Amino acid sequence: MLGSHHTSSVVLSAVQLNKHYDHRPVLQSVSLEIRAGERLALTGPSGSGKTTLLNCLGGIDRPDSGSITILGHAMETATPDTLAELRRTYLGTIFQFFHLLPTLSAAENIELPLQLLGINRNERAHRIHSALSRVGLEKRAQALPSQLSGGEQQRIAIARALIHRPAVILADEPTGNLDSVNGEKILHLLKEVTDELRIALVLVTHSSEAAAICHRRVHLLDGKLVDAP
Repeated sequence: MLGSHHTSSVVLSAVQLNKHYDHRPVLQSVSLEIRAGERLALTGPSGSGKTTLLNCLGGIDRPDSGSITILGHAMETATPDTLAELRRTYLGTIFQFFHLLPTLSAAENIELPLQLLGINRNERAHRIHSALSRVGLEKRAQALPSQLSGGEQQRIAIARALIHRPAVILADEPTGNLDSVNGEKILHLLKEVTDELRIALVLVTHSSEAAAICHRRVHLLDGKLVDAP
């Protein structure tokens, strides 16, 4: 079993990450660390390397060099099986286009991470109920994604990202596909749940409103971290 995480300690750190695509540098000597409960905004123009950095932090992509550690576990040297376990246990992800499975109900979408971790049925039912009420959608448990509005789909996606109590949530433009009213509600929800559960949040965004819910902001330009404008 992987170890539990401590409050206020560094949960995720990246040291000197470099990544190239076709000889083009996408990340250049990027280092950052995130503590439990801290919200970090990652800003920068399109093509600056934000999504690549998020994918490296999430173990979806591997850097060419440099190290990434989540709660003391080295991700860049992990075997594929260990990496999959680290991702399932410690990470939650939220995307711009929700990425809910269309044939599963809201509750079943939320349940998936718990099934992957082998959590028993009673505990799953309890956690799903509590997650649905946390995001204000208890009455929509049986709805399919196609029956939900964009704002509701994103709330279900947040519930899914939280359900296994990860140490870190990685969010890629989570309000990018929503109108301003729903976007604001999603940001408020993300701020509340990360405070409440002391989950770190790395938020890739173009939006100054989204960056404003974060404790600090880092800016990527041409694959390098620079002072935010």
